[in-house]
Amino acid sequence: MKKILVVEDQELNLDLLVQLLEDRYEVLTAMDGAVGLDLAERERPDLILMDLSLPVIDGWEAARRLKANKELDHIPVIALTAHAMMGDEERARSCSKAH
Repeated sequence: MKKILVVEDQELNLDLLVQLLEDRYEVLTAMDGAVGLDLAERERPDLILMDLSLPVIDGWEAARRLKANKELDHIPVIALTAHAMMGDEERARSCSKAH
């Protein structure tokens, strides 16, 4: 079964995503970027859904660290945010080009 890591600090959003995914995927969850990075290193998910506004380590930095790690850089990261601003798409895409 494919594994998806959801990194989201808003409990309602996290619960909704888990409910939508859990019938077809193994779903791992983290509520901050540091825990998300740790889970990604230990569990090697097939996909990561990452909120950008996270406590401890924000989603921007967590994505940069994932893409800088040669053992994890192949994992697709989909950015989740309710606060998209002009230029954020380009900034998010640049995280995958950092390695």
